[in-house]
Amino acid sequence: MGNDGKTAGIGTEPMASMRIIVVTGMSGAGRSTALKALEDIGYEAVDNLPLSLLDSMAAHAPDNPRHDALAIGIDIRTRDFDAAAFIETLNRLSASGDRRRVASVFLDCGDDELVRRFTETRRRHPLAADRPVADGLRLERHLLAPLLERADVVIDTSLTAPGTLKDEMSRRFGLDNAPGLALLVVSFSYRYGLPRDADLVFDARFLVNPHYDPELREKTGRDAAVGAAVASDPDFGAFLDGMVSMLAVLLPRYEKEGKSYLTIAVGCTGGRHRSVYVAEQLSERLASKGRHVHLTHRDIERDADRGLR
Repeated sequence: MGNDGKTAGIGTEPMASMRIIVVTGMSGAGRSTALKALEDIGYEAVDNLPLSLLDSMAAHAPDNPRHDALAIGIDIRTRDFDAAAFIETLNRLSASGDRRRVASVFLDCGDDELVRRFTETRRRHPLAADRPVADGLRLERHLLAPLLERADVVIDTSLTAPGTLKDEMSRRFGLDNAPGLALLVVSFSYRYGLPRDADLVFDARFLVNPHYDPELREKTGRDAAVGAAVASDPDFGAFLDGMVSMLAVLLPRYEKEGKSYLTIAVGCTGGRHRSVYVAEQLSERLASKGRHVHLTHRDIERDADRGLR
């Protein structure tokens, strides 16, 4: 994915400063839920705003102190939708000066999951008409490909419940978030695939596996006993130190390139033990260095076949 810069971050700024979050993505991936979450934390939310009005709305909103945070939903149903024009507008707003902080968010989701959602809700895909949902999804992906490439943030909702997406939006775009590069550290199970929005991925599968200890199997990496077992691996310390040292070099360079959000993923086979503990420790180390860090464990509650770890 060409989602460089994963977010134009939102920080604490004077009231005169404008915060604009533009939410787009695949139909059925959760745009309405994301906009409602932003509205709940203080944004003025507008869905399906015609592209021709985006400039004028952004230009006038800062004059009203109640509208200094704006969330706009735009997708293929938007009147006068055109990906090239959309990108041109985003680029123009992003370059318009210190009064505006603009982030484009693309909500993605696996096609199989999208088909299931449309089938369960008996909704028609907006591009499918009387054709199968899969046909509409293929056309939509083609039309939205430039927006995915341009997106500051890509959030995959394939495995995400609505409540979890709301929490994710609040964590990323809270109006009281500290300025500077914000980091999302996520643990995951390789069994369920890489997080689509990951910028950096670290593999913890080589570490001592607590799954094979009957006393630790049902626990997680948040438990002290599991953490002690993982930390007892003779290479754990070097692994953690190496990640921290690498990030000490990379993060300032990412900031220099204009990134404001970065997603760091740590994986193991089951997503419950090693990756969880490593993600917890990495987050603590980064936070101790003054970094703005959010931590989430994508697969910690999954109850899949634990015989394959």
